Amino acid sequence: MSMKRNWSMLAACCAVLLTACSKPAPVETTQKAPSGPPAPRIYVSDEVAGDLSIIDSATFAVTNIHLGKRARGIHASPDGSTIYIALSGSPIGGPNVDESKLPPPDKSADGIAVFDIAQNKVVRTLQAGSDPENFCVSPDGKTIYVSNEDADGVSFLDIAAGSLTKTIKTGEEPEGVSVTADGKLVYSTNEADGTVSVIDTATGKLLKQIKVGRRPRNVVFMPDGKNAYVNAENDGAIGYLDTVKNVLIEPISIGTPGQIKPMGMALSADASKLYVSTGKGKMVFVIDTATNQPGASFEVGQRPWGIALSADGKTLYSANGPSNDVSVVDLATNTVLKKVPVSAGPWGVIVLPR
Repeated sequence: MSMKRNWSMLAACCAVLLTACSKPAPVETTQKAPSGPPAPRIYVSDEVAGDLSIIDSATFAVTNIHLGKRARGIHASPDGSTIYIALSGSPIGGPNVDESKLPPPDKSADGIAVFDIAQNKVVRTLQAGSDPENFCVSPDGKTIYVSNEDADGVSFLDIAAGSLTKTIKTGEEPEGVSVTADGKLVYSTNEADGTVSVIDTATGKLLKQIKVGRRPRNVVFMPDGKNAYVNAENDGAIGYLDTVKNVLIEPISIGTPGQIKPMGMALSADASKLYVSTGKGKMVFVIDTATNQPGASFEVGQRPWGIALSADGKTLYSANGPSNDVSVVDLATNTVLKKVPVSAGPWGVIVLPR
């Protein structure tokens, strides 16, 4: 073979090798799993700070947004796009406080703040009468029924107009307000006289006063609307109501009066359990709604007031006022997983998808 031919073959081989080496090496790719829906958020009203604390349930990161004075009652619109928070310019008092020594109320601070979730800000404040503390939203999302404690009445607030249309006299010092699923009746607890007022929303008339026990706080309806629970704080008991006849069937004792003070209530999605916070008792009690007997109980924090459940029913959140935190409770084991610091004086809590 000639030298010329050998050099030709060698050149050809080198060309092949150089071509192969010049091709980019294959890159390994990993396909990302589709991300799930964003974690729910916990919204907390902070009475002392006048803030709304927003907790990401996945990371427990907290954002605090100032609203005004004394943020207490907190509820969402039926479509979940808006959160309403009761604000009050009346000074914080409480049992055994000499109100004559408190500063004068700032009535200009009274109202219902309207927080738009998409915009992440308060977009307006609604007229809500004197010293609004708690309220409920009608099923059609058009009306807020708000308790005005110092006026001894429940006011009807037209959301679109942003003003009150009427105030219905109830018992003394109304606090918790709940509306039936059909929107026809509103139930208001009256702290000072131990009653629940039943109001016809169409006529605006007071239908009945039900004697339920000392210092009732809230009403929670069973899904069929035929029965409801009402907490009697100073009796250490929960009242079980017949809401067809509007009578108290029985009180359910959950602890020693004065030591165990039922405050907030939350019904599980399947309505099999009623969770009850107990204020200075530091506990949450679980009532079996089939037997109306208290079962498990567990400590959650300092003076738990408002409580709420996650949509899947696996987690309970409690607002602990004096310690300025929210407890995250695993309901499979009834243990506190974490305490999340928020603004001063957490009062109410709700859970929404975002």
